[in-house]
Amino acid sequence: MTEVALVPSPEAGAALAAGLIAETLAQRADAVLGVATGSTPLGVWAQLRDQGVDVASTPAFALDEYVGLRTGHPESYRSVLEREYAAPLGVDPTLLRVPGDDGGPLATAGARFEAAITRAGGIDLQILGIGRTGHIGFNEPGSSLASRTRVKALTEQTRSDNARFFDHAGQVPTHCLTQGLGTILQARTLVLLAFGSAKSNAVTRAVEGPLSSSCPGSVIQLHPHVIVIVDEEAGASLEYRDYYRFAWEHRSLDSIQAPA
Repeated sequence: MTEVALVPSPEAGAALAAGLIAETLAQRADAVLGVATGSTPLGVWAQLRDQGVDVASTPAFALDEYVGLRTGHPESYRSVLEREYAAPLGVDPTLLRVPGDDGGPLATAGARFEAAITRAGGIDLQILGIGRTGHIGFNEPGSSLASRTRVKALTEQTRSDNARFFDHAGQVPTHCLTQGLGTILQARTLVLLAFGSAKSNAVTRAVEGPLSSSCPGSVIQLHPHVIVIVDEEAGASLEYRDYYRFAWEHRSLDSIQAPA
């Protein structure tokens, strides 16, 4: 089922997500994390540090990577995650895997990445963001809900959104390697974070809209254990937000009371 946690601020959402990671590691010593790039997860990594959560020896798999950037390019997702996730948290870079980082042929990179996830025992908790087009990972609208890790062309909207990380828009790659929607669904827990009014429409379509490849994020509705963490702005157009708020506040079995 999808649980929705409405939080007062992105900082509160990041703290909640970090706490969920800590719970996962406490329950399973050999847990495997799924990590994401972009601005949304940055607060989560900071909270892991502030809460003293030790992920130094925890294997992690990235959602996606650009195709065509040189090795070591500062905006490659390998470089971004080493800089923003691994280094601040003391994670051994060899424990961080990014699609296509093994140096093999691009044509079979997806299958090799999937095999690496399987060898690691699967992903226990996957951190997700969501784009304004409703994409998760780089699964753009029209992606198969059963898709696996593969090469995808990026939409102009996504390239435009990511242009701020490059000197000019023409430097943004046109293609990427991304975990597929079917791959993401195999993680044992999904934690999707979205903050700000610009994400409101995508969040509503993902959580309450029809299951459709037009909104790839709606695939989370098929997963048995999803936690969507949104601030009031991102959750403003959710029809059932009052129910989500009540359900989250009473999610513990200890809170269940018999009628008087």
